[in-house]
Amino acid sequence: MGGLSGRTVLVTGAGRGIGRAEALHLADCGANVVVNDPGVEIDGRGGDDGVAADVVEEIRARGGRAVADTGSVTDWADAQRMVERAVTEFGDLHAVVNNATIEVNKGLERLTEAEFDDVVAVKLKGTFAVSRWATAYWRGRVNDGVRTDRAIVNTASGSGLLNPLPTQTNYAAANAGVAAMTTVHALELRRLGVRVNCVSPSMVRTRLTNPVPGMDRTPPAGELDPKDPAVVAPLVAYLVSEGCPLTGQVLSVRGGSIAVNHGWSRGAQVDKDGALWTLPELADSLAALPLEDPFDRLATALGGALGTEGRDQLEAMVNAELDKS
Repeated sequence: MGGLSGRTVLVTGAGRGIGRAEALHLADCGANVVVNDPGVEIDGRGGDDGVAADVVEEIRARGGRAVADTGSVTDWADAQRMVERAVTEFGDLHAVVNNATIEVNKGLERLTEAEFDDVVAVKLKGTFAVSRWATAYWRGRVNDGVRTDRAIVNTASGSGLLNPLPTQTNYAAANAGVAAMTTVHALELRRLGVRVNCVSPSMVRTRLTNPVPGMDRTPPAGELDPKDPAVVAPLVAYLVSEGCPLTGQVLSVRGGSIAVNHGWSRGAQVDKDGALWTLPELADSLAALPLEDPFDRLATALGGALGTEGRDQLEAMVNAELDKS
């Protein structure tokens, strides 16, 4: 593999948490890094140019090369400008890491139109917008006869892929969309020499997950902290490295474990030929299929099967929280 030395990587949402850890690690591996982050609050409000600038200073203090960008991934023109910034500053753009996200958690009946739109705009549209402008640049380079290894790494979450988390209609839907977009773009962009993969971090300590019980627990000094955002960075560095063979993959990361996700797949089925189904026939046939209850799936994702009593307690707890929100 050719590694990362001299490659230029644009990382969105790189001012804090997972994005910051990725930017620092990529720079340590020799990449030129565009640190994009408008410095907004968890719900997308406000802004602070110093958030991206601070990460750039950290990288430079460690001997790396980086430049700050404070554009919004939701703004079409800003997405184009951050790609152009990478090329202007470092001469080329080799990879994009789409990490930017915001979060607003509410039960469905209390979620506003703006709260739905804002979260989807950052996570889903933002991933699309930056990828689109990067690809337009790469398409132009191929047309000019310059073809080299390029990569996109998207960021999803267990919410929307594995964990059907209540209060996350907007966030889960956007993450599922990012995973679906990853596989589509991997198929489309192979012809341009662009690989597209997705990482799905789980149980990582960030501003978004700090309220989750147990996230503040840390191991004894000297031991690896499996909740540290840094656990995601080596995988991202590998995926953007020159010569990495992977494309079209959605990879879950939890501590030191990396798992391949297979997405939606067909399960058991019932068949009828020659006529439309009747309601009584459907009632009998579908009830006989092995169907999974979403709360059972959630209980398993949160740490293993809890048993009937534990599963019922989980449902009661979730419903109580939803009624308070």
